[in-house]
Amino acid sequence: MKSFSFIIGIFTLIVGFSACERISQVIQSATPQTEDASGEFSIGVALPLTGHLAPAAEPIKYGFDLAFNEINIASSNNTKFKFIIEDTASTPEGAVDAFNKLIHQEGVSIILGPVSSSETQEVFPIAQENQVMAISPTSAARGLSAIGDYVFRILLTSDVVVHKGIEATYTELGYQRVATLYDETDLFSTDRDKTLQEAFTANGVEVLTTEVFQSDDTDFSAQLTRIQALNPDAIFVSALPPEKPGILIQARQLGISAPFVVSSLTSAEVEAAGAAAEGAITFIGWLSTDDTPGNQDFVQNYTETFGMAPNSFAAASYASVYILAEAIKNAESTDSISIRDALANIRNFDTVLGKFSFDANGDAIYEPKALIVKDGTLQPFE
Repeated sequence: MKSFSFIIGIFTLIVGFSACERISQVIQSATPQTEDASGEFSIGVALPLTGHLAPAAEPIKYGFDLAFNEINIASSNNTKFKFIIEDTASTPEGAVDAFNKLIHQEGVSIILGPVSSSETQEVFPIAQENQVMAISPTSAARGLSAIGDYVFRILLTSDVVVHKGIEATYTELGYQRVATLYDETDLFSTDRDKTLQEAFTANGVEVLTTEVFQSDDTDFSAQLTRIQALNPDAIFVSALPPEKPGILIQARQLGISAPFVVSSLTSAEVEAAGAAAEGAITFIGWLSTDDTPGNQDFVQNYTETFGMAPNSFAAASYASVYILAEAIKNAESTDSISIRDALANIRNFDTVLGKFSFDANGDAIYEPKALIVKDGTLQPFE
């Protein structure tokens, strides 16, 4: 294991309600052992720069960029942070290659990523075996962090958001007969549908049919037509970002009027679906208008820097950097095990996501919410 001492000089922060306040004070440290000739320090990042998930990964990378840039600007000992990005190519096999290269060729001791649950399932054991900390900002299938104590996740898992979402919408919408549609080739989507099915059983909701598709599919008319014929009270969709807008658009083209509940629907997907997204509901953990510490500064700075508003994935990646920084401050040590333990002990830490903690498995705890698309924007479901 390489020492984490380099991060102390960069990441030790005074936490406040704005990005400026959070990074206003940095502890001066001895020359880090991992400093290269340029005075820069490296951390691994595993992102799908190509392939099916590449468009969805862009805001995640921007969230990392913004947080790291804030920290570099505030660095008081002239040390600079850089990350070594490896492309997962949107596949589990590509993620394995990326992790192995970052660990065994680049020698990193911490990796931010990967993005999807399917990738995370394959690479978390690699990180654990090599005692390299891995923090996935956006994977949400249940159970993935339970394999060891070096792996953590920032997005809320399916069971957490589904429980809250059903609680928030069941009485209001009164659905008794539902249909589900999910991506059978994606771990997150299959796990989300399974979680929904369990919630429906617990609440006495009848599932009329469960339809499936595969990643990269573009025609969902056959599945939607079969669902339409059964006239469900609501339709629950579990999918990755590329497929969600197409499903909503084609459903509205068929004249389906039942409300859609779509997994982790983001503002970018709402924009892509246009009018077809109106009335769609999602269960998620962040909203741009949330009055959480630093959130409005984050939204403003992100929008000004990248020319677009952040989505929930960008918020999660941004928060992950500050959560890591808090762990390093609390560790008061350059020892990697101490930093890992401090990360596991994060409790009620103020982030743009709200009060953040890790549970015993390294999964996130903060307040989930149900949202609905009104007038083209995601708003609290009320």
